[in-house]
Amino acid sequence: MSDISFDGRVAVVTGAGGGLGRTYALELASRGAAVVVNDLGGSVEGRGGDSTAAQRVVDEIRAQGGDAVPNFDSVMTPEGGANVVKTAVDSFGKVDVVVNNAGFLRDKSFLKLTWEDLDAIVDVHLKAAFYVSQPAFAVMKSNGYGRFVFTASNATFGNFGQSNYAAAKMGLVGLSNTIAVEGARAGILSNVIMPMAKTRMTEELLGDFADYLAPELVTPMVTYLCSEACTTTHGAFSAAGGRYASVFWGLAQGWYAGPAASPTAEDIQAHLDEITDREGHLVPQSTTDEVVALSKHFTR
Repeated sequence: MSDISFDGRVAVVTGAGGGLGRTYALELASRGAAVVVNDLGGSVEGRGGDSTAAQRVVDEIRAQGGDAVPNFDSVMTPEGGANVVKTAVDSFGKVDVVVNNAGFLRDKSFLKLTWEDLDAIVDVHLKAAFYVSQPAFAVMKSNGYGRFVFTASNATFGNFGQSNYAAAKMGLVGLSNTIAVEGARAGILSNVIMPMAKTRMTEELLGDFADYLAPELVTPMVTYLCSEACTTTHGAFSAAGGRYASVFWGLAQGWYAGPAASPTAEDIQAHLDEITDREGHLVPQSTTDEVVALSKHFTR
């Protein structure tokens, strides 16, 4: 098995001034990629800005013999997202890889959540991924090659105080899955990473457990998903503390009421065990897969 190389490839990593994004940028550069290190340099709550974070990582990469340029745009606007991609094209001629990693937290219990908190989190996690990925997709499609990695979270399973964050992160799963479908003919693959790592965003949340979760232990999974060696698309993967696992949303076989039936709520109650039985479940790769599964009941 040959080593995974990024020679000749151009990668954009958002939120790469520290934490997980920094490790991704350093690793991709060490394997030959030219890297755009994007970071606005704001606080954990997304306030303020400082160009030193992105520049520091660029300096690290260059000190190790790699090629990188900084970008200080906010990805929370269409103009900022487009400029991140423009930086890659202007500096290196193209973009092959996008790791959507930028983000911050505004955690509050649901009843205390303000609409400002909601808008800020949706803007930086979900909308920002659109703003960066759409112009990147256009470049990738014209070149017939691309790799997207979207950063979701195990908060999508449900986590107290993170309704805004969990909802935005689940939106990224739908975005990635659709890009995987639309990009398939153009050689564009798209996957989701759900990392757990000790960063300035998570250190207080995780407590002592964070000591087991070095950011560098997430990086191998992201590196693989960004590479030519990767043939997986439409996937989601957990990476934490050296454990890597597929995450998936399945469709149970369910219960079919029968042709011309008029099922009632009582029928649902009576057949709930069949409805929730996961035996023989399907992991759909598109909405078409559910239509096909459903049509089997109508063509007997």
